[in-house]
Amino acid sequence: MNKLYKAFCSWSGGKDSCLSLYRALREGIEVKYLFTMFTEDGLRSRGHGIKQDIIKKYAELFDMNLIYGEATWQDYEDVFKEKMTLLEKQGVNMGIFGDIDLMEHREWVVKACSHTDIEVYHPLWQEDRRKIIEEFIDLGFKAVVVSINGDVMPKDYLGRVFDKSLINEFEDLGIDACGENGEFHTVVIDGPIFKEPLKLKQKAIIKVQNYWMLDLDLDIK
Repeated sequence: MNKLYKAFCSWSGGKDSCLSLYRALREGIEVKYLFTMFTEDGLRSRGHGIKQDIIKKYAELFDMNLIYGEATWQDYEDVFKEKMTLLEKQGVNMGIFGDIDLMEHREWVVKACSHTDIEVYHPLWQEDRRKIIEEFIDLGFKAVVVSINGDVMPKDYLGRVFDKSLINEFEDLGIDACGENGEFHTVVIDGPIFKEPLKLKQKAIIKVQNYWMLDLDLDIK
């Protein structure tokens, strides 16, 4: 890339956004911000259900700033667009996203950024899903399963370390090993871009609609 980019990374705390961030940094892109959308009360991230103080800790561990929005699903797009305008005013001209091959997600992101000059970049786009997660593990990233779609998987997998043996178990169950269809979500706790491991503790297991989730807090001991 010859153009100079100042970027944000759409950050869920999961493996795909983490590997996308890693690749962008390796390519020499200046990533200044993490960007996360939270529930309307600001307590948890949309999708992964991660508490706001944990997301803020990621920004600290990466020496980045956190920009976030708070929205219901009904006004999600409007708030997202407002934050893109804000990021553009901060000099941002690229957004990094972790989608792999879900075209409707990519198209939505492109549309939601189209009122700005922010370029959308998907470092993992259309790569082999199994190779992506093996790369993630081989690089030394560590993640655990933080939420499970109870309609397709047993909640016993909550808290499991995301390693190659777990990937094989998922595939034996007929579950996509990347969880790209929402079968499960992960939270990354360590890796080559971390200043130090992210220390978390489990409070409880909660259920939100059909999803089982680990209720996690920062471990500040």
